[in-house]
Amino acid sequence: MSGASSAVARRIEAHLARRRRWRAIEIVFWLAALGTILAFPSRAALINEIVIAGLFALSLDLILGLAGIVSLGQAAFLGVGAYAAAILASKDLGDPTLGLAVGALAAGALGFVTAPLLLRGADLARLMVTLGVSLMLGELANRSAWLTGGADGLNFSMSPVLGLFPIGFTGQRNAALYSFVVLFVLFALARRLRQSPFGLALAAIRENRLRAGALGIATGWRIVAIYTVSAAYAGAAGALLAQTTQIVSLDLFDFHRSADGLLMLIIGGAGYLYGGIIGAAMFIVLRDVISAATPEYWEFWIGLLLVALVLVGRERLRDIVLSRAALVWPKAAGRGAA
Repeated sequence: MSGASSAVARRIEAHLARRRRWRAIEIVFWLAALGTILAFPSRAALINEIVIAGLFALSLDLILGLAGIVSLGQAAFLGVGAYAAAILASKDLGDPTLGLAVGALAAGALGFVTAPLLLRGADLARLMVTLGVSLMLGELANRSAWLTGGADGLNFSMSPVLGLFPIGFTGQRNAALYSFVVLFVLFALARRLRQSPFGLALAAIRENRLRAGALGIATGWRIVAIYTVSAAYAGAAGALLAQTTQIVSLDLFDFHRSADGLLMLIIGGAGYLYGGIIGAAMFIVLRDVISAATPEYWEFWIGLLLVALVLVGRERLRDIVLSRAALVWPKAAGRGAA
């Protein structure tokens, strides 16, 4: 019996090892993203916005896609991370890596404190709780003008990354590269987490929390843990946003920030980590193009895209794209479908 169990364990470990390997299409994806930053320096500000929005959507995917937890308050962690980095910089502590770490830690601490609120109630209760936390923090930031600048926000300057690469308005390509490196490192960590035993346990919780608990999976602390990690990722996105724009305002806590992140994740697809990044790129590029053509009606066309996405089905669109890709690169397309 023990021999059979060992064989099963070895097969599971071999399967996980295969899943941890980076596929060719993934490598092409990241190289293409890096090449875009290097090839289009004039669009560095837009690319930087996409990268940061992709990280924010990734933070939401960690709880929605991996654990099935719906949130409308992810902007709370974005704002906390941004203000933590901005306050440090305004106190002459403008090192970007320090601000990034403090922003992620501050948001992660907030996520850890508020995560127990999610352990009770259904999805509707969780939506209200997460939204309420975001609203309270926004008002707290507004009232704490002595620290946050209140309605006026904060303006500050940042030191160069590693003392060499400025990331202000004169270093927008450096800013995009800096954000890209942070996104890639955090994505690699999230990818490993998703394919770990902890990630598999989260998948079981997502499918059926009661059944997962009956199987002996400790659901409570895992929800707290992934919510804390998700909050830290959103805080890192906020810190990057503050550092690369060198301004923060109460707008960071607004509901539309959380709604936009959820919208990006819906467009790209939840549960496989790349969805938030792809959705962020599609949403921001379409918004930029459509708003330039019809500034008054760009939201109409985005809404039409969402309706079409629901009616046609993301899976059908994905199959169409993969079938076209198979004509050019059969091996990569086959792996992408796997």
